[in-house]
Amino acid sequence: MQVLVRDNNVDQALRFLKKKLQQEGVFREMRIRESYEKPSEKRAREKAEGIRRTRKLAQKKLNRELGISTAKKPKTATRSK
Repeated sequence: MQVLVRDNNVDQALRFLKKKLQQEGVFREMRIRESYEKPSEKRAREKAEGIRRTRKLAQKKLNRELGISTAKKPKTATRSK
């Protein structure tokens, strides 16, 4: 992964990197791998994640069919060049 630093603005580049890592699930993966997880616990966790993911997709599909739009967070920061 590569992040460009523009105008020596390291703070902005670091924020962008953290956001990308969060989206990729790197922090979550690190937390899971910090300690040993029994195979039975791993299966239970993966099954629960699958159920959660399926429910979330079903809810999104239902909202799309009913025409309900989700409220998106407004962008507060503006890019300056």
